[in-house]
Amino acid sequence: MAGVADLRRRVLMISGAIDTTEHDLAISVNLPEAGRWQVIESATNLTDKTWIAMQAATDENSVFVNDAETIYISRQFAKSFMTPDQRRLTFYDGEVRPGEALLKMYSMETSARRPTYSYSRYSPIATDTPEKSAEILERLVAEGMPQRQVIEVIVPVMVVG
Repeated sequence: MAGVADLRRRVLMISGAIDTTEHDLAISVNLPEAGRWQVIESATNLTDKTWIAMQAATDENSVFVNDAETIYISRQFAKSFMTPDQRRLTFYDGEVRPGEALLKMYSMETSARRPTYSYSRYSPIATDTPEKSAEILERLVAEGMPQRQVIEVIVPVMVVG
């Protein structure tokens, strides 16, 4: 993964790929400054599983922004859910198939120059019925996805502007 930070516009663009289904990812980003950043991220699904939900959770120094001027959206998912404490954001009601890229946009506020956020993905089990998968997804959106073993990724960021 790699990123570009436009300091003048306060936009962080990150691109990369995810090739694990057995682990969550802890993404650490080297920002030029703390504060509010709009994040535009693309990640290609290099696994053999279809993702039907993606959850991001912030560290103790960061929150997702949820106000009238800010949008959080994913091209592949029709719905999103943010917890009241603004530390967990889940995109769902869609899918990212193997080989496809996931595009998402949100804003975060951080007091650190190196915030860390984690990603979890949910793929249905092939033997589950559609009803069972929907029931599991509803619970995971409401309660959060259980944390699995984590792979840490440190994203280098080039600064422009």
